[in-house]
Amino acid sequence: MIVSQTRSPGDSPPQGDVWDLPAAEATFAFLDLEMTGLQVEEDRVVEICIERVRGGELLGRLERVVDPGERRGAEHVHGLGDEALASAAPFAELADEVVALLDGAIVVAHGAPWDLAFLRAELTRLGRESSAPTHAIDTLVLCRRAFHLPSYALQKVAASLTISVSRAHRAADDVQTLRRVFERVVAELAPKAARDLWDVRVGERVPRPEIVEALQNALDAGGRVDVVYRPAHRSPERLAMVLTALVPPHAIGYLLPGRGRRELRIDRILRVEPAEAEG
Repeated sequence: MIVSQTRSPGDSPPQGDVWDLPAAEATFAFLDLEMTGLQVEEDRVVEICIERVRGGELLGRLERVVDPGERRGAEHVHGLGDEALASAAPFAELADEVVALLDGAIVVAHGAPWDLAFLRAELTRLGRESSAPTHAIDTLVLCRRAFHLPSYALQKVAASLTISVSRAHRAADDVQTLRRVFERVVAELAPKAARDLWDVRVGERVPRPEIVEALQNALDAGGRVDVVYRPAHRSPERLAMVLTALVPPHAIGYLLPGRGRRELRIDRILRVEPAEAEG
């Protein structure tokens, strides 16, 4: 089974009031799994960490090594060999706690389709597929939109953002790194609600509805607006401009103070900010 790192354009949006709460009020379940390999139907979870968080407060936590049965592999990545797994519990013994920590929360993971697929596979083996989350916020996608970095692997992102990493490819340490990376992308993208983060897409030229609405409001008010824009292959830049037209996927206007014409891809606008007064 091949798991795409991006969702398809036809994917239905997530349901639930939690998605429409401001990020500071929403409940998130930060998830990391270590596996025996990348074949979803055959490989198994060998370690799991979930931290349930709201507004920076830790509400619940699970960190366990998991018995993968007879399946072994990827020890060179996570370091979990026979000795470490000898006293591990099977996933079946952890399932209730896993489901409880995820219930009503927004899952956050780096390369989220992989984690969701393996989690669903484990729950399906127990006849609990309906408990598996169907949507997640993917920090890999968010980082690709918000930052221009040499690599978007979690540890490389952390290094580029000067986030310290104590140990890579162990679930608990990766969750700590994940939470700090998530804080940075939330600050960069300034979402109105958690759903706005799910709306971030890369490679599809699909703009976030919140950004379109903010641009339309600015256009209706005369067009003066400040935006933070990330051009292709470059770091974000702040632009002061006057909008003259919205023709999705583009916003058209002229820059201040030089009045040079500029056409922006709306999906690359990270945030719209109050226009600074002209001196």
